[in-house]
Amino acid sequence: MYIKRIFPVSGVLKWTRRHILLFFILATIPVILFDVLHWKWLHIPWLPMGVLGTAVAFLVSFKNNASYDRLWEARKIWGGIVNTSRSWTIMVKDFITNTHAKEVVADENLRLIKRELVHRHVAWLTALRYQMRVDKPWEMHNKSAKSNAEFRENFYLVCEDTIPFKEAIEPYLSKDDYNEILPKGNKASQILGIQSRRLKELMDQGLIEDFRHMEMANVLVEFYGLQGKSERIKNFPYPRQYATLNYLFVWSFILLLPYGVMEGFEVIGDRVLEELALHEVQTDVMHRVQEFIARHFVWFSIPFSALLSWVFHTMEKIGENTENPFEGGPNDVPITDLSRGIEIDIRELIDDTDIPDPYVWRNDIVM
Repeated sequence: MYIKRIFPVSGVLKWTRRHILLFFILATIPVILFDVLHWKWLHIPWLPMGVLGTAVAFLVSFKNNASYDRLWEARKIWGGIVNTSRSWTIMVKDFITNTHAKEVVADENLRLIKRELVHRHVAWLTALRYQMRVDKPWEMHNKSAKSNAEFRENFYLVCEDTIPFKEAIEPYLSKDDYNEILPKGNKASQILGIQSRRLKELMDQGLIEDFRHMEMANVLVEFYGLQGKSERIKNFPYPRQYATLNYLFVWSFILLLPYGVMEGFEVIGDRVLEELALHEVQTDVMHRVQEFIARHFVWFSIPFSALLSWVFHTMEKIGENTENPFEGGPNDVPITDLSRGIEIDIRELIDDTDIPDPYVWRNDIVM
């Protein structure tokens, strides 16, 4: 997630520079045919183009609103994970005692039990985060566009790719727990299952009485709910029929736009010629320059067509890049940073040792 107030203009231009060049080419071809080859019939009235542009603007707005809703829901889900993780930790810290124990457990063993439960929760966070980073066919990871690849090269966090899942999760699980979840598909769900089983064992030992066990089990149920909500966003894309039609409509407008703009600029040039005919100028050279510009005023439609095409296409790309909030891009929810923040917070609550430092991010991006 980009954390500065404004995206650098240079970054946006670098991201879209190939399309900007394409828009200039698409706008230049019809002008050459219109002005150089004198195909004066080669234009489209602006009225239907205005109606089409209005319709495309509504479609782009609809997609961007839907994409933002997906992003904001993902952020709320992970905000819930942050808060519930703290609640889980204070329950672990204060509910597990010798008050109702069948056999009194030494304080050091109690501390190790609490550390085990908290570390297993960090393992759940790690497993869930890695599951959210798995590539899906519709995500931007799989786009072949060089502009996206270069942009991600500059802003994408490399540690998530270079640390294997096994290496990231092993420090937080016992060997038996790790071997149990390894062959399973949904490893995060399996970890919560192990947590639930461990709570039952502690209740059977009397280290947690029945009411407290029920409260802690409810927290695990809430974790399952938050995980399911994250999976819902990850595994169900923005509907492809809307995404595809939106893409086609935007490009239809971009391809037709130069043909609707040319005639308007030629009319402006004709009016300038009429004004020049009515007024005398100081020098003959100046008159010829102004007359030349007026006769070929249609060429000014090229930058305006490119600008309008760039606006519509960039807004469409923003929606496309925002619709999948767990990819790890500069516009996504920073689940890696949130996970590390949760880990530091909850391990400090139990006075744990060897607590990792916060991530240091580059280029004002957090992941």
